[in-house]
Amino acid sequence: MPNEKKITIREIYDKVAKGERITMLALYDYPFAYIAQQAGIDSIIVGDSVAMTIYGQPDTLEATMDMMVAHTQAVRRGAPNVYLIADMPYMSYQPSISQAILNAARFIAQAKADAVKLEGGENVIEQVKALIRASIPVVGHLGLLPQSAALQGGFKVQARESDSAKKLLDEALKLADAGIAMLILECVPPIVAEQIVKRINVPVVGIGSGPACHGQVQLLHDIIGLYPRFKPKFVKRYAELSEPISQAIKNYIDDVQSGKYPSQEHCYPMKAGQQEEFLRKLREQAE
Repeated sequence: MPNEKKITIREIYDKVAKGERITMLALYDYPFAYIAQQAGIDSIIVGDSVAMTIYGQPDTLEATMDMMVAHTQAVRRGAPNVYLIADMPYMSYQPSISQAILNAARFIAQAKADAVKLEGGENVIEQVKALIRASIPVVGHLGLLPQSAALQGGFKVQARESDSAKKLLDEALKLADAGIAMLILECVPPIVAEQIVKRINVPVVGIGSGPACHGQVQLLHDIIGLYPRFKPKFVKRYAELSEPISQAIKNYIDDVQSGKYPSQEHCYPMKAGQQEEFLRKLREQAE
């Protein structure tokens, strides 16, 4: 069912308290945002994955503030009632607290986001605290961190050893204590996610982190088969839309080349009597 009223963080927490699952999608434009809200999605995150999914870049590092703000604005126009999270791109918050606040404020003021997301744990605690003091809600992100993939050895599952798992849990606790509104947990073993869910007091949304999380987030383009480069293990396809879209384009090409399109039903006629008058004037001009 469509969301007929604005979903706030209060509704998110209420769902968790009632044992209901949070539904979240990552997407980047007005049409898909509109469709997602009409379908009843709780939350949308405008991820820096837009650099890969929409712009064809090899990683997320090419996402810019201007790019992210523009896409967040488009999504908000399409889905005014969802809980909207804007992903802060690479180097928009790491260099300084003041830069983090100014950039995060753009998402809240210009794009009407409900919260911003930062990747990392202890290394971004001071930025998280500063944003919250500035009345900017923050969503944390632990596990696989695309902006730090080079340091993590690539796009790999995290916390598979006891020491790294314990470190991840400690960082989750620190982020929760700092005041984050929600935590996204990416590509960690289910047992690690389960222990984090048990020990922190904020909703945990998983992506490739098992069923114990309070909710799940997936990239829309992944679950409908519109991202051609690769399919992560955690992705479940709910549609394969690339083939029917490709076929529609082929049919269009065939119709144009054969002259079937446009037909009269796709054309705009002149006003009654004007066509004859127009042709008459052309004949007179030729004479």
